[in-house]
Amino acid sequence: MISPSILSADFTNIRRDFDIMNETKVDFVHVDIMDGNYVPNISFGPGIVSQLRKLTSIDFDVHLMIEKPENYIEDFVKAGANLITVHPNSTTHLNRTLNLIKSFGIKAGIVINPAENLDILKYTLSDINLLLIMSVNPGFGGQSFISSSLKKIREAREIIDNSGYNCLIEADGGIKLDNALEVYNAGADILVVGSAIFGKEDPTSEILKFKELLK
Repeated sequence: MISPSILSADFTNIRRDFDIMNETKVDFVHVDIMDGNYVPNISFGPGIVSQLRKLTSIDFDVHLMIEKPENYIEDFVKAGANLITVHPNSTTHLNRTLNLIKSFGIKAGIVINPAENLDILKYTLSDINLLLIMSVNPGFGGQSFISSSLKKIREAREIIDNSGYNCLIEADGGIKLDNALEVYNAGADILVVGSAIFGKEDPTSEILKFKELLK
């Protein structure tokens, strides 16, 4: 599955980019929310998400790179999020935050940064629908893929498959056509792709190439 990251989209021509995602029937739209505190960058808030929601019926995969995400869950649900992922170290009571997300009838997930291990899965697999493995350090688009992420994806796949729980794995960061299949074969179900789609002259063609590659 493909989840194009609109962090790399052209916001001066955002309707065109959403038309492209609608026409190519991507699986998710990946929405990165950054507050300038948890990560050293700022993107946008629920007000912009609610405007973007009008442009598509595709599920919004909302990645909260913010401090105290529990204070904003309801706002992003109302804005149109279908799935919300949070960083475990950004919230004081992770279990409570995950259950808050699910209380609104949407899916919840956690995010593992490149230098973090998978130990937290022992205590969260029963609460999550998705594990997002960052293959770059979060905060900026266009970074290079961290190769050790492949090992982490394989390990996560084994843990999940042996757990009896139904949890998808998403990989985000530095994913291009030349490494997408390797990431997918390592065990990722969803690939977040940003600059490798929207940074190209023909985004439609690039999305179709990714979809063909992962058939």
